[in-house]
Amino acid sequence: MYENFLSDRLAELRIQKGISARDMSLTLGQANNYINTIENRKSLPSMQSFFYICEFFGITPQEFFDAGNSNPKMLKEFIQEAKKLDSESFSHILGIMKALNKDK
Repeated sequence: MYENFLSDRLAELRIQKGISARDMSLTLGQANNYINTIENRKSLPSMQSFFYICEFFGITPQEFFDAGNSNPKMLKEFIQEAKKLDSESFSHILGIMKALNKDK
């Protein structure tokens, strides 16, 4: 079950980042087909390699496995910026978010 999730999530985040499997493999210091073998469910990364993959995306392992978070890096950035808002501004942004999500 998790190996399927891991493969799918890796592909989702890689595509979202706009990088090819080959380029990501090479950036991680691996053979050019490394990411393809994971995405095609032929192998799983070692724990150390998994941590490097998370670092590559700028996310934590917890964020990697959070299936409900389709864009973990952007959400992290959003939260960091939201923490800087005063109460009134934060309330306005929250209202906008609720209105946008109401239609979904």
